[in-house]
Amino acid sequence: MPVSAFVFVECSAGYAIQVVREIRELPGVVYAHAATGPYDVIALIEAPDLHVMGEMVIKRIQGVPGVIRTQTNVVVE
Repeated sequence: MPVSAFVFVECSAGYAIQVVREIRELPGVVYAHAATGPYDVIALIEAPDLHVMGEMVIKRIQGVPGVIRTQTNVVVE
């Protein structure tokens, strides 16, 4: 069953724009934008299932240089 989630990303100082550019290129990313507030980047991602989504967040998004931590909120409706 396909799943969607919002991923909130905290970045090292000065890295938000670079992180956005790299995240936008990842497969499954619908959109990513730099934002103000406690998180520097907000992305909407889609995956065929939760297992694939977990790999997207842990291996790909968290692996982008400048990413400190992420918070993933799965869409339920």
